[in-house]
Amino acid sequence: MIYLLAGTVQLGLGASVIEASTLHIDGTPGSGSVQLNRHGDRDEQKRVENERHAREMRRHNNESDRDWDGRQARENQRHDNTMNEIIAGVIGIVIGSQL
Repeated sequence: MIYLLAGTVQLGLGASVIEASTLHIDGTPGSGSVQLNRHGDRDEQKRVENERHAREMRRHNNESDRDWDGRQARENQRHDNTMNEIIAGVIGIVIGSQL
């Protein structure tokens, strides 16, 4: 009885690991298309962030020099943080794909 229970638990854990594996996400083991899609998503994130950053860096109507300088400093910090997060995601994908 105990052996049956232990075998059932092992089978359940093994099935969970196989289903969570990146090799089986798209249904064809080892295709690597998941990795390519992630890189494409990162490129899209970069493009969207760069467009947003360019819009935010433009001076608003009736904005004083002091307000504009402060907003530019905050926006540059936010943009740097966002780009670092995107780059960290790409590095994580590269490291993950080499394992």
